[in-house]
Amino acid sequence: NRDKKKGKLQIVIGLLCNESGIPLSIEVFSGNTNDTKTLLPQVEKIKNRFGGGEVTLVGDRGMIKNTHLEEIKDSGLHYITAITKPQIEKLLKSGVLQFELFDNELAEIETAEGIRYVIRRNPQRTQEIDKSRQEKLGNINKEVTKQNIYLQEHAKAKGEIALKKITAKIQRLQALEWLSATIENRVIAIVTDEEALAAESKLDGCYAIKTDLSKEMASKEIVHTRYKDLTHVEMAFRTSKTVELEMRPINVRLESRTRGHVFVVMLAYKIVQELANRWRAIDLTVEEGIKELTTLCAIEVEMSGYGKVNQIPDPRSSIKKLLKSANVRLPDTLPSKGIIVTTKKKLTDSR
Repeated sequence: NRDKKKGKLQIVIGLLCNESGIPLSIEVFSGNTNDTKTLLPQVEKIKNRFGGGEVTLVGDRGMIKNTHLEEIKDSGLHYITAITKPQIEKLLKSGVLQFELFDNELAEIETAEGIRYVIRRNPQRTQEIDKSRQEKLGNINKEVTKQNIYLQEHAKAKGEIALKKITAKIQRLQALEWLSATIENRVIAIVTDEEALAAESKLDGCYAIKTDLSKEMASKEIVHTRYKDLTHVEMAFRTSKTVELEMRPINVRLESRTRGHVFVVMLAYKIVQELANRWRAIDLTVEEGIKELTTLCAIEVEMSGYGKVNQIPDPRSSIKKLLKSANVRLPDTLPSKGIIVTTKKKLTDSR
């Protein structure tokens, strides 16, 4: 889609990776395509192009919905995904899951239909959520103090308007379920519903992974590990969009060129992954290594009657180490065709 107001092309990208996070395929969809609608084309791709068979599709709770599970099953594939907090609460009420099983150690429940739930409480995530909730409360209290001072200093200021601002901030921070604001004698106060807060925080750090894989096909540890491997896909997107590869902004207009640009970025990411593996022993990131390699230079040598060549000086030891780890051997010379290479940062007048 083209955003008429901003004049920008909006696209959705679907990336299919293996268990190690190595991209197998990338696909570009129009910007008005819902993320969930990009899943079935990947299922068909696995089934028809990559042979199907005993393949398990791993996706987060926002990608693999309940409506997709039967279609995945009908395609002969298996799935691993996570369920939402409301779905966990529903399973707790129905007795399928028991709250006592949410612990630091993995636990699993298998239903009569063969569906398995691998559950756990992450203590680190529990602390992060609690810290975030306290930060929200602190921000709201700062706003309350600000509004109370304003009401004291301005006799004509309306307390209802100040109260409305506080309530809007509480709503914006998604704390309305356990936090509210009241006003009395032109003084605003925050009221915490302790019972609602206890209910809100009961499942902090708790998560449940859902799969149709049998125990013989994958243990609960494997199911859990494979779901956590989605971080590789997230890293692939983050690296491709920003960092070294800078997929965006996409400064092309035609659909074919957009697809070509995205495909080249995917191939480049595979090189980034390979460099990351080779440079891990050097304790350098790919970004740091590439920055070091940008200091490489060539000396143009012109020989009468023979034309020009680019002579490659002997690089310093740090660059030699990078090249050796990447199994790259520099030539002594390169042909010079007199072509001026411009960069995206500075274009020459000739262009």
